[in-house]
Amino acid sequence: MSKVYSLMFAGVGGQGSLLVAELASIAAAHAGYDVKQTEVHGVSQRGGSVETHVRFGGKVYSPVVTPGEATAVIALEKLEALRFAHYVHPDNGVILVNVYEIIPGSVTGAAEVYPYQTIEYLQAKGLAVKPLAASQIARDLGDGRMANVVMIGALSALLPIPQTSWQKALQIRLPTRYLQNNQKAFAAGRQLMAASPVSGQALTVQGGK
Repeated sequence: MSKVYSLMFAGVGGQGSLLVAELASIAAAHAGYDVKQTEVHGVSQRGGSVETHVRFGGKVYSPVVTPGEATAVIALEKLEALRFAHYVHPDNGVILVNVYEIIPGSVTGAAEVYPYQTIEYLQAKGLAVKPLAASQIARDLGDGRMANVVMIGALSALLPIPQTSWQKALQIRLPTRYLQNNQKAFAAGRQLMAASPVSGQALTVQGGK
């Protein structure tokens, strides 16, 4: 348990990045890890970028993930993957990207300059990038808002946290009326990662203090 895992969750206001960060924190704590979490809300109420840091391990002294340290960057939208890619550990980290695009409505000409080729660009930089059709999967399950839970399900397949702890986190954090559907979304994400794992990524990064 001495290793420290550093997670960076990034999304646009309303996508639920804070919720899935809380799920990761609860699951890690249930599994017996020391956990620290912090978030930057920014202008989330206007659809702006939201980032949340989660670190867990044997002993964690700071919740803040520093650039180049993240075990995983979980991006709920393609632009956010590009915005926070520099946080991932270049050798032992992975970027999980929901292949979903939100064009900033407040930016003139945003549709013309949006980085549609984000995934290809990051892969060309030598980073381990895993594109996931989380929004489509969530819609197929009946509610596109569950894309964040699909993403945390995928992440769960990469971390040393038992399934029982993840299920406990879902039960603690989600209202009963939404629990069953979100459990399906979580399972779909986990199965998606199992069917197509991230090659070469053992997630062995040491976090520091």
